[in-house]
Amino acid sequence: MRKKRFNVTGLCVPDKHYMVDISGKLAQIRELMDDEHYFTINRARQYGKTTTLLALERALNDEYVVASISFEGLGDESFESPEVFCGAFLRLIQRALSRAPTGDESVSKWGNTEVRDFESLSLHITEMCKDKRLVLLIDEVDKTSNNRVFLNFLSMLRTKYLARNGGKDYTFHSVILAGVYDIKAIKLKIMREEAGSMVREEVKTYNSPWNIAVDFDVDMSFSAPEIATMLADYENDHHTGMDITAVSEEIRRFTSGYPFLVSRVCQYIDEKMGAGNWTVSGVRTAVKKITFLKNLLFDDIFKNMENDRKVYDFMYNLLIVGNIRRVSKYDPVVELCSMYGFITIDSGGTAHISNMIFENVMVDYFISIKHRTTEDSKQVRNSMYEEISGGETFDMELCLRKFAEHYAEIYTERDIAFYERHGRLMFLSYLKPLVNGHGNFYIESQFTDERRMDVVVDFRGQQFIIELKLWRGEKAQENAYRQLLGYMNSKDLNEGYLLTFDLRKGENRESKTEWVETQNGDATKRIFEVVV
Repeated sequence: MRKKRFNVTGLCVPDKHYMVDISGKLAQIRELMDDEHYFTINRARQYGKTTTLLALERALNDEYVVASISFEGLGDESFESPEVFCGAFLRLIQRALSRAPTGDESVSKWGNTEVRDFESLSLHITEMCKDKRLVLLIDEVDKTSNNRVFLNFLSMLRTKYLARNGGKDYTFHSVILAGVYDIKAIKLKIMREEAGSMVREEVKTYNSPWNIAVDFDVDMSFSAPEIATMLADYENDHHTGMDITAVSEEIRRFTSGYPFLVSRVCQYIDEKMGAGNWTVSGVRTAVKKITFLKNLLFDDIFKNMENDRKVYDFMYNLLIVGNIRRVSKYDPVVELCSMYGFITIDSGGTAHISNMIFENVMVDYFISIKHRTTEDSKQVRNSMYEEISGGETFDMELCLRKFAEHYAEIYTERDIAFYERHGRLMFLSYLKPLVNGHGNFYIESQFTDERRMDVVVDFRGQQFIIELKLWRGEKAQENAYRQLLGYMNSKDLNEGYLLTFDLRKGENRESKTEWVETQNGDATKRIFEVVV
């Protein structure tokens, strides 16, 4: 019997790969299909769409005839005209149904009929669906969705759907379109003549014929109990003795259930770290390692930010500046960041980074750009590395004192706008080379009215919590103390660190480096407060 493994490339297959039990999600999707709905599964790349469609196809074969096809590999030439598209579409359908376990020869031969336009295709679909519950699944649908011929195809499906509901036609029982982009807002490529030559331009349309689709609200991220089903399967084979619940919850904490990231963490522990590392600490080590390894998902993150300055600025403001709170889902930049899987939007309309791994990867990216343009990292490495973190322990108090001195040397009131936007990045850039090698830091953003950012540093078994914030008055500072104490309690730590950037001008501006003791129940807590 072939040994199963964790898979992060392409389709996951149950008898070859360790997989999360998604039967609960499939049941929710099937409810939509049983009710004859048409809908779109649009999620970020490597979010398990193709694997879900395969599992769904297998689950539906007991009741439905399923035609599962993909537009991946269809070139622009397939969309040059209705005749070419209809022929290509029917060939895909015919190949799909020839593999379907239907036992109906007429189904397997579908596609042999010649069609020249959408009218004849529509008639053909009517004949095929008269006495069958035929379900159409199309993967990678956005590969060629920016084309008027494709819009005409959707329009045909819409017309038949409405006629079917009125008792005047037969058509697909249910249709699922899967891809990254939202088909409801397609960019059309339209040819126009300019100076004697044809020019292709993109025009965005909001009146997509796919407005018949119902909302797809199934949560496709993996919960901790769902992750536990995959780990239980692995544990049954390998007997590592892991605490499945604790490890599942830690994986969920870092990945927020993003399918690729869940499998990547597990794969790294299994293939690079060994059986003894299926622990909470092992998960943290794996997260640290994979953050610095290239993969196609991370490549997409950087490509999308580099190719669109508005996306770059949005993520920088969210992660570093902290001045983005409530957003509109109809904002095109918010739509893009959500579609890429960068952010989630809560019920109050506030944007949050989608998971801690993305947060770490993006912050490292911003730090790297800063390092290319400043000498801060060299100064830290050359003058203070041995003193602060060269031994077995990390001296966080000294780290913050040295940063305060460095900040005071370079601070000028004429650059206040710069410090408000980049001050926290300066500290993270300062911290990174000190921690690298023997530790890691990650960010837990808590951008409320006080614009807080919690930085958690792990170094050789030590853990530090540093709260970064902008000065917003005495009341906000008191709230910051309470919030930091609450976070310290949740981590069972007696010491914490508060770094505040005071950007007031003149005599009102304050500088401070001191330990403050406070009683928290029966325990005495210490906070090292630094105001720069």
